[in-house]
Amino acid sequence: MSDQIIRALAPGVRLVAAITTELVEAARTRHDCSPVATAALGRTMTAALLLSETIKGDECLTIRISGNGPLGDVVADTPLRHGVRGYVRNPQIDLPLTEKGKLAVGEAVGDGMLHVTRFSPQREIFTGTVKLISGEIAEDVTRYLLESEQTPSTVGLGVLVDPDGSVAGAAGFLVQAMPDVTEEVLSAIELNLSLVASPSHLAQEGLSASDLIRLLLVGIESATLFEPEPIRFQCTCNREKVGAILTGLGPEELESMVEEGQAEIHCNFCNEAYRFEREELQELQRKGPQATGEAE
Repeated sequence: MSDQIIRALAPGVRLVAAITTELVEAARTRHDCSPVATAALGRTMTAALLLSETIKGDECLTIRISGNGPLGDVVADTPLRHGVRGYVRNPQIDLPLTEKGKLAVGEAVGDGMLHVTRFSPQREIFTGTVKLISGEIAEDVTRYLLESEQTPSTVGLGVLVDPDGSVAGAAGFLVQAMPDVTEEVLSAIELNLSLVASPSHLAQEGLSASDLIRLLLVGIESATLFEPEPIRFQCTCNREKVGAILTGLGPEELESMVEEGQAEIHCNFCNEAYRFEREELQELQRKGPQATGEAE
């Protein structure tokens, strides 16, 4: 089933569900992630996509999980609507399974903070920060929504990794209660949550985002489902942007690269490599602040 995200509204409840198997596999391949790194990054990217459906369409959002575990920072960013990118600081780190046979995501993340930053087109920036509860990410995002945005929510995230390291299934959901929600609807939602306790297994079985959200809505009348929309791993880096970054490094660093004869820059978010030869670096020197008389 292709990756998709879908929104729904029920009396007093807002819901979002997503299947993210393909985009998490794309991230795993690009960053050569271990299974536990794949799970941590996949959950974080899925969470970013879910949260992006709760903000204005012209805003973008970044989740940064800064833990003291061996993975280091886990970052997911939605630079474009329905597009997500992300990285793990130490993607090859791996740990033994837990006693329950699960990937040790919480141990790999460790203690620390979760930061959610929203960017508006007017360059207004808002960041909410909460302390990590478990490092398992879903619980931490749930806490962020309650403490920072005062919205009672339930977040479910899952990434299922095959023995060969590839992603067998990845999915997530977000349920948010509005002030006018009734006890009847809440009771139905709580019962339905047990049906989607493992969203990654449902994704592996071939369920769509629409199927997933319908499971959350069993027994609830008057629900409105919007059309599902495709989602993907998408980075906004390109050669021109990387060249501009090199130009901004300053004349000394650029001169050092020219003397070496080449430079290779990797994008943190997608691991794409950009190679610049001596002639290109010299051209960047000529375009730099000193060449134009501009201040650094």
